[in-house]
Amino acid sequence: MSPVTSAYKILDLLMRLWQHLSSRRHRQFWLVLGLMLVSASAEIISLSAVLPFLGILISPETVFNHPLASNVVQVLNITSANQLVFPLTVTFISAALMAGAIRIFVLWISTRLAYASATDLSTDIYERTLYQPYSVHLNRSSDAVISAIIQKVDSVVAVLTNSLLFISAAVLLGAIISTIVVIDPFIAFIAVVGFSLIYGLVTWLIRYRLRRNSQCIAREQNHVVKALQEGLGGIRDVLLNGTQQVYCDIFYKAQYPLKRAVGNNLFIGGSPRFAIEALGITLIAFLSYGLSIKYGDLSPILPTLGALVLGMQRLLPALQQGYNSWVTILGSHDSIADVIELLDQPLPMKELVTDLEPLHFQDRIQFDKVCFRYGSEGPWVLDDLNFSVLKGTKVGIVGRTGSGKSTTLDLFMGLLLPTVGTISVDGQPLNGNRIEAWQRAIAHVPQSIYLTDSTIAENIAFGVPKEKIDMDRVKQAARQAQISEFIESSAKGYNACVGERGIRISGGQRQRIGIARALYKKSTVLVFDEGTSALDNETEYSVMRAVKELNNFTIILIAHRLTTVQDCDIIIELELGKIVAQGKYEHLLKTSPSFRRKAFVSKK
Repeated sequence: MSPVTSAYKILDLLMRLWQHLSSRRHRQFWLVLGLMLVSASAEIISLSAVLPFLGILISPETVFNHPLASNVVQVLNITSANQLVFPLTVTFISAALMAGAIRIFVLWISTRLAYASATDLSTDIYERTLYQPYSVHLNRSSDAVISAIIQKVDSVVAVLTNSLLFISAAVLLGAIISTIVVIDPFIAFIAVVGFSLIYGLVTWLIRYRLRRNSQCIAREQNHVVKALQEGLGGIRDVLLNGTQQVYCDIFYKAQYPLKRAVGNNLFIGGSPRFAIEALGITLIAFLSYGLSIKYGDLSPILPTLGALVLGMQRLLPALQQGYNSWVTILGSHDSIADVIELLDQPLPMKELVTDLEPLHFQDRIQFDKVCFRYGSEGPWVLDDLNFSVLKGTKVGIVGRTGSGKSTTLDLFMGLLLPTVGTISVDGQPLNGNRIEAWQRAIAHVPQSIYLTDSTIAENIAFGVPKEKIDMDRVKQAARQAQISEFIESSAKGYNACVGERGIRISGGQRQRIGIARALYKKSTVLVFDEGTSALDNETEYSVMRAVKELNNFTIILIAHRLTTVQDCDIIIELELGKIVAQGKYEHLLKTSPSFRRKAFVSKK
């Protein structure tokens, strides 16, 4: 890839990144750009002050008699050349301090702006990701998303910061070169062409290495997060199996190439500086030698020589800053591309509606010839499902592993959409905004309960800000889920912390907190996806008896034990994605041999 092509692709990414920034950030970036112009002007003033300052020190009479100085002399009422030394010294110091202060301020404000913008972007990624359909989450690795939000956004910070630094360096270079041209056009030409050729050659030589490093960084950032998630997420099995070293090796194999690529980019960005500085000193030495040969006595041209030396001293860091910024931007190409891909996720305005009223159905939910498969080439998971769920009834769904029970629940909850057929609520198809309204009416108790590292009350009122939790509702839900006695027997009660993923409590207690969470929501539809599987028979019986006594609830149950669905108004038996039988418990015992075998095994 040529430098021109790389530049075009980088500019395209930066423009797409710019589009994802708010109008407020746009205004702030333009403000910073204006400050950079002010900083460049200050540099011009600072460099311009060198000539008269050195001149008054070396040859005060020459400066005193200069036509440009006559106006200053008259205004300040100066009668001798020596009286010019102090005001010119103060002017030179003031110009230098002003230029330095402005550059420090520009650096401070541009860095803050870059990190604030990165915070906006990472939040935007997280929001867009959370609002994606369930089918998108099924086909995506969480490692890539977490890596983008936590690690790759740091690349965004680097790119934004270095983009500002690159612009600042370009503006500063223009100001310095313009000033040097005024002092000595020939020397300015030699310096600019020589240094530009060196940096251009280096950029051309390292373009492929930067590209490979960029790909490596983007790839291994995902692998590092994956290694951490797998090792820490399965810590119980890791400890039991003694496989700590295996996961340490996996982490090392991801971390080492990542850090090596980052280090290589740092070296590539910083190494030309030393060669350029040596070349700059060499150029200054030859310049001084040439002038000494030409003029013999350097005294008359010492101010000019000093100004050129100072200009070169300012020119080299600006060139290095511009080059280093470009290397950083180019080395972050693939990480930025990954971030932008997530930022480009659609976020319809309707998805931002948080006060949507639940869809309370009046009659029934109908599955009409529903078929489903994951992807256009995948096998059919569900085939021709036809059944109704009447309001206020309790429906059980049973079947062997892989029969399609959980997929049926996902369709019921609107997390997935039918590939063929329709699902309707009170005769109206479940689509568009009706899906979200329908989901607001559902409380879900999965087989594996996710608990946050917070208090029991916060986990029961999951997703509710701490200050808005209704403790009366929390306690009522805990009582109905048969866990209030356990909670209230501890010293901290509902303020006790459950640990990460509920590690400090038993599986049965986690399950009951999940049930209490569903009941806290006060939804009209309860969905249990083997939500009582971790409970012992006695506790399950107590919980299900409490659930049965709830009024105005429609309940859908997937159960491991058939005794759990024994009291259901209707039981649907699935086999290989098809309904093979449906009816009451006693009816299925008489008419379905497979159900009868399951009931027999369940009792054993």
